[in-house]
This record gives sequence, structure tokens and C-alpha cells, in this order.
Amino acid sequence: MNPIAGALAQRPLLILDGALATELERRGCDLADPLWSAKVLIENPALIQAVHADYFAAGADVAITASYQATIPGFLARGLSEAEAIALLQRSVALARAARDDFWAEPANRKGRIRPLVAASIGPYGAYLHDGSEYRGNYGLSVTELIAFHRPRMAALAAAEPDLFACETIPCCDEARALVALLAEFPHLTAWISFSARDGAHTSQGEPVAEVAAEIAAHPQVAAVGINCTAPRFMLDLIQAIRSVTDKPIVVYPNSGETYDPVAQCWIGTTEIGDVAAQARQWYAAGARLIGGCCRTTPDHIRALAAWAAREVEHG
Repeated sequence: MNPIAGALAQRPLLILDGALATELERRGCDLADPLWSAKVLIENPALIQAVHADYFAAGADVAITASYQATIPGFLARGLSEAEAIALLQRSVALARAARDDFWAEPANRKGRIRPLVAASIGPYGAYLHDGSEYRGNYGLSVTELIAFHRPRMAALAAAEPDLFACETIPCCDEARALVALLAEFPHLTAWISFSARDGAHTSQGEPVAEVAAEIAAHPQVAAVGINCTAPRFMLDLIQAIRSVTDKPIVVYPNSGETYDPVAQCWIGTTEIGDVAAQARQWYAAGARLIGGCCRTTPDHIRALAAWAAREVEHG
């Protein structure tokens, strides 16, 4: 089953949600912690569900779960048991599903909408390291070692029954290879694979995006391929590079254009998200079919995207 294909058969563009972690920070959470947003799964899960609900209300067709930086080793380091770690991973899916089901239970919310999807976030090994290496790659790990790292988390999340996986902010082809190899162990699920990029042509590790996308998109369980947590100014070139090598749907959800300083644990620079609808119009024209936001984007950005899509894309 490919829920992305099913949804795109009903509408020409899917709107993803926006940032989760930086939105939690905006609402008062202190995420200066190796667990980052996964910390809130322990401390205030109701707030995560509320953020999901706000994105659905803003027009998101897909929610990405709070499991980006949630890993079994990370929770074990916090003193939790393996069973508790698995339960927290599965809670991330349950919270998004509950927000989706509550939203969909209201008949008024269904007008002009499709039933939203829940994508279980699989963040990169670099997110577990909590040192910014998801924007560098070069972990020094083999594909086999990366498979071993990702397998338990993917199994835990799959058991919670998301609609698909969102393998996101992947800095290098080897990590993507590990993730697509693991998909065979979950034949009932598909995934999008979304890379972080250093410029308009290369992954964060420096590999040509077109070459990487061509290899990864060829996997039958890859439902979409694209770019996230990358500055908006690079998106158009990256979409065009990916479109040149695959007909699979392209997913893009840029950050605000600011840069994360892993030492100071803060965002620096200025935002590039101005008229988000004008930017998305270009990305859609270039071939993007799933568009949302990553770090430092908010429900207001998603509301503007959804309004533009309803006005120009769905109704011509």
C-alpha cells in the first residue's frame, strides 16, 4: 500500500506540517537536551498532540511524528529501560494518530480535505549524536552499522501502525541505503527519503543530489524522495536536480533559512521564509508534490501554504 500515491490520486499537492521541535520551544519547552523534542514525549505528550492538532487545523495533510530524535540508545542513556524506550517511540505515533482521528471526527473538517496521514519520523544517526552532524554526514559508520542502529526504532514505530515512514534530514547516501535496505523488513509500509543539502546540488556530505536521488528513488518502497531542513534558497535547484532523474513524487520542506549552532544550541542568521506561497508556487511548478516546513516554520506558514494550494493548485 502506498498512501502517498493514494492521496496524490485525490489531489495534486499534499501539504505537510511544519516544525515540531521549534514550535514546542515557541510554546515554552526547553529543548536544550540531547533528546531534543523527544524529551517532550516524556514530559508533556499532550502538548505534542496539541501541536499536531494545530497543524491539521491549519491545513496539513500529513503529520510527522515526534520521533526524529527519539532512539532506543538515547532513552537508555537517560536511564529508561528498553521497554520504556519502545513505549515512548510508539507514543509518538499514537499522539499523531489521536490528533488526526479527533480532527477527522468533526464533519466540518472534512470539507475539501483528505483524511490526513501520519508519517513516523526516522531521523538520522547524526540527530542521536546531538552534535549537528545531520548537516555534515561523514559518520565513519558502514551501511551495516547504520542498519543495526536504525532497525530497532523502525520496528517499534512500525508496530504502532503509522501510515508511512518519513526518513528525514538524511545527510548522505550510505544512510539512505541503510534505510531502504530495512524497508524490506516492513513490506506493508512505504517511506519518503528526504535529504539535507549543503547547496543547490549536493547532500550535506557533498554527494551529487541527482545521483543519490536516482539510486534511492528506484527502490519500490520509496514513495517519494526529496529535501528537508535546508535553506529555501536552494530548493528550486534541488527539485530540478531530482526531477531530472526520477518520476517519483518530490517532497520538500525547508527550514527558515537560519542556521543551527550545535555548540550554542541556538539558531543564527535571518529567515528566508517570507511569502511562503510565492516560494511554494515555484517549487510546485518545478515538480514538488509534497510541500511543508521544517525548523522555525509555524502553523501560520502551513495555513498560508494550504490557502494558496486551495486557491491556485486544487482549483486552477
